[in-house]
Amino acid sequence: MERLREYQAKRDFDRTAEPRGRTTASGDEPRFVVQIHDARRMHFDFRLQVGDVLKSWSVPKGPSGDPHDKRLAVPTEDHPLEYEDFEGVIPKGEYGGGTVIVWDAGTYEPLSHDRRGRPVDFAESLVRGHATFRLKGSKLRGEYALTRFRDGDWLLVKAGHPAPGRGTPDPRRARSVRTGRTLAQVAADG
Repeated sequence: MERLREYQAKRDFDRTAEPRGRTTASGDEPRFVVQIHDARRMHFDFRLQVGDVLKSWSVPKGPSGDPHDKRLAVPTEDHPLEYEDFEGVIPKGEYGGGTVIVWDAGTYEPLSHDRRGRPVDFAESLVRGHATFRLKGSKLRGEYALTRFRDGDWLLVKAGHPAPGRGTPDPRRARSVRTGRTLAQVAADG
């Protein structure tokens, strides 16, 4: 699959349990996932299903429920849809080597529109550099926006009212929404 060429070229699937990728989307509503990735530098990976791939950004400080927090989001390669379920240890020496947990997951509703208020296709809104959406996750809920800078990086911002009690978690104490395990527990199970 062309859109996963960069993803697949960076990985040795004989060494890593990361998924290779499938080519068909499933479900009515598009999905999202936020993974905590303890690699060379601890960060959060924010992924939105757009068609048959997960568009992906590395968010060093993690998403925030506070509209005043503007989070840097650095684009990374598209990931396969199955990556939303990936939790485990990427072997040292492999691209992204380190431990990954699924911190949050769910669906999202595209909300992008043009200046006249007409709906805009979500993939097109990303190409244009500004996309709005409503997350419906276990931890992240409500409206968010991604806006591209001139240099190609993005900002991830909570729109509207603050989400009660939903600040950025301490990644070392955070638990997986899928298994309830911490990064340390996943690393130990290796």
